[in-house]
Amino acid sequence: MTTPDCFACGKEAEFDDLPPRECVAHDEYWRVAHAFNTAVPGWLVLLPRRHVAAVHDLTDAEASTLGLWQVELSRALRDTTGCAKTYVVQFAEAEGFAHVHFHIVPRKADLRPEHRGPGVFELLRRPAAEHVTSDRADEIARSLRARLHDHPKTR
Repeated sequence: MTTPDCFACGKEAEFDDLPPRECVAHDEYWRVAHAFNTAVPGWLVLLPRRHVAAVHDLTDAEASTLGLWQVELSRALRDTTGCAKTYVVQFAEAEGFAHVHFHIVPRKADLRPEHRGPGVFELLRRPAAEHVTSDRADEIARSLRARLHDHPKTR
């Protein structure tokens, strides 16, 4: 089930026509997208494929693969971006984005101190000239997809 006024559900409704950046990988329960309006190459968003407004509303089946996705995406980001670690964050409070989603953010070793931890969200508020382009996000998505391809859940 999807909700018409939800951004994530709107993308799910277009599933068969999504560009690589909007469907890096998926399974029956989850879809991975590259974040838009970010200055961080590889900033991913892990979304349930049905409308869910709170983590406690995930089904047992969705919950059973959530941790696997988070770890596998973190490993793929380390391999493709060289990040020192990843941040995994979930709020789902922004207007139009109440659909549960997990940010999987590659944190480079040289990330400025003011952007570490919760400060990383400032990199979603940078000027458009600093945003990862659609072409670059598609390129990253294809690299990640190749890395994830052999994992059973992404087939």
